Amino acid sequence: MDRLASFGNDPFDKPPCRGCSSYLVEPYIKCAECGPSPFLLCLQCFTRGYEYKKHQSDHKYEIMTSDFPVLEPGWTAQEEMALLEAVMDCGFGNWSDVAYQMRTKTKEECEGHYMKNFINNPLFSSTLLSLRQMEDHLSRTADTAIPFKPTDDPPRPSFDSQVSRDMAGYMPARADFMEEFDNYAEWDLKDIDFVDDDSDILHALKVAVVDIYHSRLEERQRRKKIIRDHGLINLRKFQILERRYPKEVQDLYDVMRRFARVVGPIEHDKFIESHALEFELRREIRRLQEYRREGIQSFCGAKVYERVKRIREDERRKRNMLCDVLQYIHDAQLFINANILALYTTSYYNTALQRSAPPLNLTGLPGTEKLNEREKELCQVVRLVPGAYLEYKQALLNECRRQGGLRLAQARSLIKIDVNKTRKIYDFLIKEGYINKA
Repeated sequence: MDRLASFGNDPFDKPPCRGCSSYLVEPYIKCAECGPSPFLLCLQCFTRGYEYKKHQSDHKYEIMTSDFPVLEPGWTAQEEMALLEAVMDCGFGNWSDVAYQMRTKTKEECEGHYMKNFINNPLFSSTLLSLRQMEDHLSRTADTAIPFKPTDDPPRPSFDSQVSRDMAGYMPARADFMEEFDNYAEWDLKDIDFVDDDSDILHALKVAVVDIYHSRLEERQRRKKIIRDHGLINLRKFQILERRYPKEVQDLYDVMRRFARVVGPIEHDKFIESHALEFELRREIRRLQEYRREGIQSFCGAKVYERVKRIREDERRKRNMLCDVLQYIHDAQLFINANILALYTTSYYNTALQRSAPPLNLTGLPGTEKLNEREKELCQVVRLVPGAYLEYKQALLNECRRQGGLRLAQARSLIKIDVNKTRKIYDFLIKEGYINKA
């Protein structure tokens, strides 16, 4: 499959699709076997396998598109042709009209690109050639092993040990990990077999799968190279080196770690070391400024000042700690005293209420005519309305008949009122013979 240029910028300049007669939009398909007139199909008709007269769906084909760079990454093939056509129409040097006809580039961009690639560069050293050289260079370097320096040789722990788990299963003897990045990339190739009777499209698909696999291998190799170059395999050594910096520099180290893959290990370490040095210098400058404010003029006086300052800070810390302890004891004592006072106040108030509460007046209350004199006296003492007393009495009688007896705990579970009132009602019914103890 080849990528070829289109007929022009205007879609109406292209012949229509032979299948649906619609105007072709890039990318579209051109049959490589039918001719001499081009047999063109849109992608929709091509995917349906459109056939017409001599054209068959298994013919070789070309993908017609111009959306790819030729001379510079920012200029597509379609823009290159449009630039040449605009220069032919408007004349060389008339860059304002050329840019107006281009519509996608400015006057300066058109002039600079034309002068660089078509006038001052007779060899047309295109970006594609440089990219191809770069790819060849990467393919040569990717196949070679990246040796370790003797000082960076990682430890060789036993399998399934803690150190091996900290190193993510790295095997120094093989320079590989137990589980690589994109570990199942090879699964896509296990069923691929190149045979002679493969069709062109099947062969191209297999080649595309192999190219994708190669790109995944290059990404795996790139990540592994970053890990090796920055010494990330020996995690404990890396953590020990990181802890030697102050807390502020460690925070910066964590933030800038994501940029380590962009720059080299030496540049990254220089960057961190420079910030650590800057932090130390700023701290030393603040210390010297403090000495100047305090009137210290010699380093001997600075030593005495630091010793006295340290003693004063220790004493202040001890005083603050003692004040915190005393405040805590004082607050706890106040809390205990408040609880005791509230308890005594509540108890005294309840006792006073019980002693001073007058008997309940039953005159006119519903259910009073159903009570005898002793039951009326009970309701007046416990301050219970006759209707509620009759309801509680009937519930206790039913439970006593059902179980053959009744305990005080069972009576309290049936009657959800004050426990003292429940006990008085229970004792009264026992005394009068209405219920029996269980």
